[in-house]
Amino acid sequence: MAIPAIENSELVAGVRFQKIGKLYHFDYSGYPDLKQGDYVIVDTRRGRQMGQVMGFTEPDAHRDRRRILRPATPRDLVLRQHWESQQDEALEVCREAADSLRRLSEVKFVAAQYNYDGSAITFLFSAEQKIDTAVLQKRLQRKFAARVDMRQIGPRDVAKLLGGFGACGITRCCSTFLTDFSPISIKMAKAQGISLNPSEITGMCGRLRCCLVFEYEQYVEARKQLPRRNKRVGTPHGEGRVLDQLPLKDAVLVDVDDAGRKVVEREDIIPLEEFRKLAEKAGAPCEKHGDGSCECGLPPGQRQADRVNTEQATPGETKESPPAAEKAGSRRGGSRRSRGKPKEGQEHSSRRRRGRRRGGRRAGRKTDSGADQTKS
Repeated sequence: MAIPAIENSELVAGVRFQKIGKLYHFDYSGYPDLKQGDYVIVDTRRGRQMGQVMGFTEPDAHRDRRRILRPATPRDLVLRQHWESQQDEALEVCREAADSLRRLSEVKFVAAQYNYDGSAITFLFSAEQKIDTAVLQKRLQRKFAARVDMRQIGPRDVAKLLGGFGACGITRCCSTFLTDFSPISIKMAKAQGISLNPSEITGMCGRLRCCLVFEYEQYVEARKQLPRRNKRVGTPHGEGRVLDQLPLKDAVLVDVDDAGRKVVEREDIIPLEEFRKLAEKAGAPCEKHGDGSCECGLPPGQRQADRVNTEQATPGETKESPPAAEKAGSRRGGSRRSRGKPKEGQEHSSRRRRGRRRGGRRAGRKTDSGADQTKS
């Protein structure tokens, strides 16, 4: 597989440790000559492991990446093959040691996995509940020179390791191409119209089949385009009621009043309810402009209904124009202002006028009194 010419610092290598397993990203900037299919030695949480480079991709900025220690040598490949041949014998030793412990009577030991150089061995087991294997681990540590680890796995992982054929007659999906298990619910079986019989929807692992999720989204999208059950629709055979949806055929099963049950494709279905609603809406008066003719979308005053109403209106029915009302309001407002508190300039002028009036009155009084004195 040809890889485009991109700087090595911008890519990471996807490494797989099992034949059908997850991909883990590692920094390969120290070995830019690596190619797809090469075996490398990396450092993981379980110690040093040998993996195969499956491809190169852009790095994820939110995750820390470890570096590839070195490419695998022919000696490493031979050691890996040797220790893999010893795994079945190690599993038998583990099962014999577990039989002597009563608390582990219901535990099922599935596989034993050696490290590429035999420095570590991991025993995989399954159980319904969480199991404490500290005692068994100590006993096995005395029998093996390698570091012993115990790991509990689920029933789907067990089926993936054992392999075999599924209910469809071919190799199980989990042991063929599935690298991760997606969450599955009973709702997916209902959406696809599958019988809820446990023997038909459960796999060899005792859980819901992984294949239920493969076509679930397509069924949901197909059902959205088809009319619901018990809905009245029109067909080339006449009006009828929908009995069932057929998503794979893109059709529905309709009980026609005069012709019985018919399979009608989606293109031939007539939505009667939608047509009736449109007809009622077309015959009803306009909700905004009334019963008269109108041109919807135009602003008020420019619609045809407004023009007709304006022509039919008589002059005596016209109300006071806005300018006249504004003038009346301004007059009323002015009279109120004049009655209110005067401004600063008006206040000084009013004081002066009051002073003059008072002075005139006093002078008049003085002259009147002087005239009276002369007369006397």
